[in-house]
Amino acid sequence: MSGVPATSRLSSAARDHTPVDELDRALIVATQAGLPLVPEPYEHLAAALGISGDEVMQRLRHMQARGIIRRIAAVPNHYRLGMTANGMSVWNVPDERIRELGRRVGALEFVSHCYHRSRHLPDWPYNLFAMVHAGSREEVLQKVASIAELLGPDHLGHEVLFSRRILKKTGMRLSA
Repeated sequence: MSGVPATSRLSSAARDHTPVDELDRALIVATQAGLPLVPEPYEHLAAALGISGDEVMQRLRHMQARGIIRRIAAVPNHYRLGMTANGMSVWNVPDERIRELGRRVGALEFVSHCYHRSRHLPDWPYNLFAMVHAGSREEVLQKVASIAELLGPDHLGHEVLFSRRILKKTGMRLSA
């Protein structure tokens, strides 16, 4: 997998407003396009920055604790993995049950992300969004049918919005 962002997003609501120092900034810039695809990526970064691997880890943890880095995670490129049909399923579910239903839908292995959005009545009654990836549109629709079955009587309607192109697969970028 290429292009695995190490510092995928900077928090807009950083808890600690202490500015990052020059080395923290260099670490962010060195990881924002992805961790190096080597057996020990943090050691590789450490060598490039002239510090130890332990200091790289300590600085990343500290920036995460301060809210400067939200998370360090793999971001798969679904197209490269053969998941060429991607559908955002949007659901109308009872507002009072959305937390429980969102957790259940989000736990499904074929849902990459699931979240609550506001309705925009009368045109848009959907308040639960769940992204489904598959190798074909038919497979996406089968998986969406599984979600409908899981929701049972809480399923008050849905639609599937299929992706037509990739717009962006990166987080915010700092210049060096």
